[in-house]
This record gives sequence, structure tokens and C-alpha cells, in this order.
Amino acid sequence: MMPSENPADLDRADPEREIAARAEAYRNWGRWGEDDRLGTLNFIDAAKRVDAAGLVRTGRVVSLSQRFDTDGPQKGWRRRTNPVHTMTDTGTDAERGTQGFPHGIGGADDVIAMPLQCSTQWDGLGHIFDHGVAWNGRRAGDVVTSDGDLVTGIEHAASVVVSRGVLLDVARHLSPDSGELEDGYAITVADLEACIAAQGASSAVGRGDIVVVRTGQLARTKRDGWGDYAGGPAPGLSLTTAGWLHRTEIAAIATDTWGFEVRPNEFDVPAFQPLHQVVIPNLGLTIGELWDLDELADVCADEGRYDFLLSAAPLKITGAVGSPINPVAIL
Repeated sequence: MMPSENPADLDRADPEREIAARAEAYRNWGRWGEDDRLGTLNFIDAAKRVDAAGLVRTGRVVSLSQRFDTDGPQKGWRRRTNPVHTMTDTGTDAERGTQGFPHGIGGADDVIAMPLQCSTQWDGLGHIFDHGVAWNGRRAGDVVTSDGDLVTGIEHAASVVVSRGVLLDVARHLSPDSGELEDGYAITVADLEACIAAQGASSAVGRGDIVVVRTGQLARTKRDGWGDYAGGPAPGLSLTTAGWLHRTEIAAIATDTWGFEVRPNEFDVPAFQPLHQVVIPNLGLTIGELWDLDELADVCADEGRYDFLLSAAPLKITGAVGSPINPVAIL
């Protein structure tokens, strides 16, 4: 018997059992061979990219990235801070001739220090473990060491994440007046499918797609301030969507929230990111967080279509378990 997709059926006192049932039911270990490093990104192939390129009609480009600066949402949880941007050479140095260059040439240079997941980013396959086990059944300690992710480092996805993107504007579908879901709202399979039906054929989801789910929480923080956006209550996907994420064979998924899944999580006892625990190490699903989907939602609503070419390559940071990105939707 497959796990229920109705949140009302969750045993809210037993996250261990609910997580384990879904991990076992939807596990993709071995699906792409013992040496696999990409998980569900394998669903993107050349034909998929060619089809996605055909979605470019107007040439409009929308960045789906938040800013990278000291004004970000991070508050230090797990040492996650906002970026620190420092100039090492400036126009003032050039004017005063202190740079030591010949014939009047001057320049500016800078450096940035930041956690890789402080703003718009991908969670790599080495980011989350399930009982000490990483993606594809490997021992977590054999995968990620002090030298980084030795097996599924984010660099392996650098030339992979280009495909058909699909926006599911669940916030506008369920809350048309505000365009925002309330914090703590758990998005269900029924919600996702109803949103697809309402948006029409261009939002049908299938193999190799990259799905972006708008909850409207970021729009609210833009208006009201960051508050507890980083790590606090949020709308997001229910644990019960794990089966949908598996059977649709999507390549990746991203949201406009800090943690992708609903927070607080759906249990009355201590629990932390149970959907992450199911889908990253067991399904091999790449997850994006902190994406800005507001402008894209406006464009899609205006044009009456919800699919586009999406390019969201991670940086080639050797051995990283996540990467900052500037995803772009091309319509």
C-alpha cells in the first residue's frame, strides 16, 4: 500500500515512520547506475532542451534571483550569514595613483564572502542524508568529508540544468485576492493538480521539467520586511507530495521560500525538514530555494502561458553541496 497523499492521514506523532514509508516507496537508488551523480537531473536530455528552446517566442528574459548583499534574510542559523562584499581596488585608488599601474590605467576589484545557500540557490545531492546515508545508498561519510562532496559535488550539474521550466502559481490560484499563501499552509497534491488544471495546458508537468512553485511569501516579505523568512513559518509543499514529485519524473523543483516545504513541519513532535530527507537522498531530487518568482508570475499571467526555457546552472564550485545561482526564464 502506497503512502497517503492526504495530509489528514499523517500520523502527526510519528515522523520517523511517515518519512521511512515514503523513502522506501519512492527511492530511486540504482536507477541510473551505481556511479550516478545527478539523480533526477538525468531526466533532462538533449531532446528535452531542444523542445524547451522552442518555447522562446518573444526573447524576454526574467531573472528569478534574489539579491546577494548584506540586506538579505539570513540571521546566522547554522552559520548562514548574508554576503559580505568588499572592494579591494576602487576608483578612489585609481584617481590617487596608488595602484602602481603604468600609463594611467586603473581599475576596481572586489571579493565576496558568503555561505553558498544564503540567497537564491540549489541544494545539491550531498546536502541532506537519511540516517547517515546519501544519494544512491552511499555512506554519508564516504561522500562528504572536510574536503567537500567527493562524489555528487555541485560541479557535476554545471552543464545540465537547462530545460523546460513550468511555473505553478499556487498562491494566485488558491488566494486570488492576495496572491499569497498564509505561513504554515501545506500545499497538497490536490492543490498542485488543481493549479495545473486552472492554468491550462502550458503548465502540464512531465519528465525532465523544472517546476517552480510560487507561494507568495517572498512578495509578503518585500512589503513587510524579512521577519522570520529565513527559517521561520512558511507555506510550502506537504510531505504528502513526495509521491507526486516521484511519479511526475520532474528534474528539479524550486520555491520562493527559505525551505521549500511547509514550516512548521506537519508533526506534533520534533521534526525538521522531513520532505528534504525523503526527496534529496532517496529520490535524488535537486531542490531550489529563495527564488524570486514574482515578476515571472506577472509575465506568465499577462501572456497566458506558464512554460518557458529555464537556465539555472550552478557555479562549478568543486565539492560543494549547494550553489548560488541566477536562474533565468526565457519566454
